[in-house]
Amino acid sequence: MAILNGIVTVILVITALILIVTVLLQPGESNGLGAIAGGAETFFGKNKAKTMEGKLALATKISAALFIICALLIAVIG
Repeated sequence: MAILNGIVTVILVITALILIVTVLLQPGESNGLGAIAGGAETFFGKNKAKTMEGKLALATKISAALFIICALLIAVIG
């Protein structure tokens, strides 16, 4: 079990670093007062998944899920 615990710990550290990097690379979401009236929604916002922002958001979600799974595995194993 010690080997498995070590492997999951290494994966946890790697996913934590990936999570930190992807969160820091994402642009801010402050749209000012235009967001209140719905002025922030444009045609280009619908194709957001194909942009770099969409890929970063997807990478953040995946790395966060892996981080939580690894943390739970360490709690169960250890």
